Amino acid sequence: GVTQKEMAAIITHVAFYCGWPKAWAVFRLAKEVYEEA
Repeated sequence: GVTQKEMAAIITHVAFYCGWPKAWAVFRLAKEVYEEA
């Protein structure tokens, strides 16, 4: 699996390609996923 810290780094990296608004949306989703785990 991917740790929460690794996921944050991946999303930050991808944000430069897809744009920060979309990245923030993904951060919210990732937060929900890691809160459930």
